[in-house]
Amino acid sequence: MNMKTLIVLAIVLLVIWDGVWKLVALWKSGRNNQLAWFICLAVFNTAGILPILYILLFQKTGAQEVAAKT
Repeated sequence: MNMKTLIVLAIVLLVIWDGVWKLVALWKSGRNNQLAWFICLAVFNTAGILPILYILLFQKTGAQEVAAKT
């Protein structure tokens, strides 16, 4: 394989990687009514870094959801 093919393959894999993480994070932020996170995740392209941080660190857990509803 030549260099051009490898670059195209790397870009395609990066787009797929980012798309999967972004879709999961958007779904979770929308479901948790976190509009600011939803907008940030939808606007900024960070190669999956921002969605991964949201999923691991900032999404509401089950206990936080119950407390927020009461």
